[in-house]
Amino acid sequence: MSKFVVAPHFRLHEWVAEEKGYFAAEGLDYEFRETMDSSSGSGHHIGNKVGAYQTLEAGRTCNVSGACHWTMNVAASNGHGKLYADAYSVSPAGVFVAPGSPIKTPADLAGVPISVGYQSGSHYATIQGLDQYLKSDQINLSFNDGLLFSRMELLIDRKVPAASLFSGPYYFLEQLGFRKVIDTTFMMASMVTGTPDAEDVRKYFRALRRAQRDIDLRPELYTHYYKKEFPKRFHDQMDTRRWGPGERLVFEPYSKQTFEESFEWIEQHGIFPRSEMGSGNYEASIFH
Repeated sequence: MSKFVVAPHFRLHEWVAEEKGYFAAEGLDYEFRETMDSSSGSGHHIGNKVGAYQTLEAGRTCNVSGACHWTMNVAASNGHGKLYADAYSVSPAGVFVAPGSPIKTPADLAGVPISVGYQSGSHYATIQGLDQYLKSDQINLSFNDGLLFSRMELLIDRKVPAASLFSGPYYFLEQLGFRKVIDTTFMMASMVTGTPDAEDVRKYFRALRRAQRDIDLRPELYTHYYKKEFPKRFHDQMDTRRWGPGERLVFEPYSKQTFEESFEWIEQHGIFPRSEMGSGNYEASIFH
């Protein structure tokens, strides 16, 4: 049987579990694989209208990966992996503008292009947040600016007027004095891909649970790991001592009710045509 592939994805947990030897302590026969290499910049720029769903559709190279729960639901419903239903996570997120921007409130974002990841957490979460302030035809999302680090760079370079960011980029923009116009914190879920042994998946999550406790207790010891995935051009500016812990794993079930309500919300907002949303069957979509 091939090794279980562990890959960090914008959060601290895998880095901490690797540092502390938690995967090994669980007896997991694994390979630790970096997918966002800050030294080479690989993975930062993968093209326009390519988001979380498209990377799942193409096939991810690790056995468990994370993304917003909306996309994970649709991907699992279409057979691109299985939804891990014994935990979910919550990521801080928000829509940011430059310090000198005239945009002060969510209502000021009417008609303003907001850079988001296509069919990714920022896509859904920005709509979810702005629905409270704007009509649907006033929410102007731009899908042409790439994934998380790409749109962060464009906003820093003043090439876009607003961008939705989460995880490390969220904290970095706060550090640089960029204005958060609205908080759009959202749920994330985990996808199991390939054919890993069920006990190996449980070992993996037990290690992450130990890492979560360490992060809760002493976050300042681990925020330096954000540099592992950030574009190298920003390393000298980053003061991760000021940053928060980011995504938090919650070891509670991702329920059938949550799955079904999310499907309904996606369909109502037309993010996927219903014909492309798969079976919508919770039991067939989850990992046992």
